[in-house]
Amino acid sequence: MNIELLSTHSDLKSHLKTLGVDTGGIEILASKGELYYVYIKDLHVGAANILKQDALSIGADLAVPRGTVVAAQSSVDCILIATRRELQILSKKELAQPFGLKGVAKELAEIARLHPVQRVEIMGIINANDDSFFSGSRFKDSHAINAIERMIEEGADIIDIGGVSSKPDSHAVSPQEELERIRSIVDAVYRQKLYEKVRFSLDSYEPLPIRYALDRGFGIINDITALENDAVCKIAAEYRVSVVLMHMQGRPETMQHNPYYGDVVQEVYEFLHARKERAHSFGIDDIILDVGIGFGKRLEDNIKLINSLATFRRLGAPLLVGASRKSMIDQISSSHVDERIAGTLAIHLESIENGASILRVHDVYEHKQAIRVRQSLRGYKEQS
Repeated sequence: MNIELLSTHSDLKSHLKTLGVDTGGIEILASKGELYYVYIKDLHVGAANILKQDALSIGADLAVPRGTVVAAQSSVDCILIATRRELQILSKKELAQPFGLKGVAKELAEIARLHPVQRVEIMGIINANDDSFFSGSRFKDSHAINAIERMIEEGADIIDIGGVSSKPDSHAVSPQEELERIRSIVDAVYRQKLYEKVRFSLDSYEPLPIRYALDRGFGIINDITALENDAVCKIAAEYRVSVVLMHMQGRPETMQHNPYYGDVVQEVYEFLHARKERAHSFGIDDIILDVGIGFGKRLEDNIKLINSLATFRRLGAPLLVGASRKSMIDQISSSHVDERIAGTLAIHLESIENGASILRVHDVYEHKQAIRVRQSLRGYKEQS
């Protein structure tokens, strides 16, 4: 006899298939190997006591404050600890219970349908301006095309081109100036049909450059204002393209001037939910969500958002994370912007673990390699 302890990150389904477990049994057993921590806020104390007993009856558990059993408070925060299989069972049991547990049941059913992200796309950054925070991302004309071709060779899935810096304290330029900055790059992409090799995104919230790019093979609008402008909404719907909706507190000029949140996860969630509904109202269905790391956020806000990405998956759209070489790394481990690739990879790999499926990066090769190694360690098939 020989005993081996498997990593909790290993692909349990692959091991079960190797054992020769029946197909139906594989799904059931695999669901028992996925553990979830569900933080439930402001739950009626009666609901908490019922949920506690129901959780214990199936092998799960609910962490509650002292005094919950005697209803010392009318409502409590609690943490449900359960496997995916147990969430599925509880989502059915609680449908018949009072004190608002029917709503909890629906939420648990949604969470149980979430699965680990297995395919991650890389979005390479090309800046056509002189003031982006990382000089290594600034390119013009033929140099930009050379950089784009290199990123394609290195495995980029998307190339994101921008003509205006959105770093803290930066200032907007006129739509005409923005268009002039990106025009030659967009024209070259169109002329050389590079859009047939990867998808192209325009980092903009101005109708003039957006329409110009969409007419020339671009298929994604990366809007840091999350479709604040009705005109951009109409263009996105007209061209039927993907739209990245990002959260930002304030504007680039002021966003890092003492940002504050009561509950950053809840506030960003509500914002993205509202903007997603707004996009749907214009007939836009292909949506990507971005919590906006570094856009009006303190270090603790950025960390909490990265650790809570699974919450945003409940909105039913792919999650994009862009922490590449950002100052939060310097706040954790003092470093110059040129020395932040290791910190970037740490943040982005953790983001994948928590539900991100698109990474916006300056360093395509390093990310592609890191993701391939991670996938191999997890036992997933290598990405194409």
